[in-house]
Amino acid sequence: MDKWAFGITMMVVGVGGTFLTLAILIWSIQLMKLLFPLPAEDSDTKKRS
Repeated sequence: MDKWAFGITMMVVGVGGTFLTLAILIWSIQLMKLLFPLPAEDSDTKKRS
């Protein structure tokens, strides 16, 4: 494998790994939002502030 082929391979693997890591983070954050939702705020408290 020459230098260019190795470089392209490393670039593709690196970009793919980055996107995979970001996808896992997004999925885990969405799961946490489903498991632990934020409490709904009352409209009265918003008007007073």
